[in-house]
Amino acid sequence: MQGLIQRVKHAKVEVEGQIIGQIEQGILLLLGVEKHDDDNTADKLLHKVSNYRIFTDENDKMNLSLKDIQGELLVVSQFTLAADTKKGMRPSFSSAATPAQANELYDYFVNQAKAAGLTVATGQFAADMQVSLCNDGPVTFNLAV
Repeated sequence: MQGLIQRVKHAKVEVEGQIIGQIEQGILLLLGVEKHDDDNTADKLLHKVSNYRIFTDENDKMNLSLKDIQGELLVVSQFTLAADTKKGMRPSFSSAATPAQANELYDYFVNQAKAAGLTVATGQFAADMQVSLCNDGPVTFNLAV
């Protein structure tokens, strides 16, 4: 499971011109699901996303997590994160989960994040989405579990 996180001042996702998910300060998570992923993988990534210290403290050091600042989380499915780009000039998606498996784990991840008390907004699985954000820093990390 791949999680590309971006520390944001605000972010939103639109489908067909309508805002379907929007957050203020927090994390935009682009979530890619691979064939070998399961609930345990999703739980590990959620723990990392919610506790990863990427927000600055009073000394301007990255010591605070999403939980610490009571920030918001925008989760957007992004199957292209599972691409193999090592060979050739066209990505291979052979390691990506099937749409059914990916959707199931995406929903599981979102539900677990909500159950953990996070304020969560989402994109729409498998939709053509437009994502807008103000990357704070910029701060971006690729989290793998």
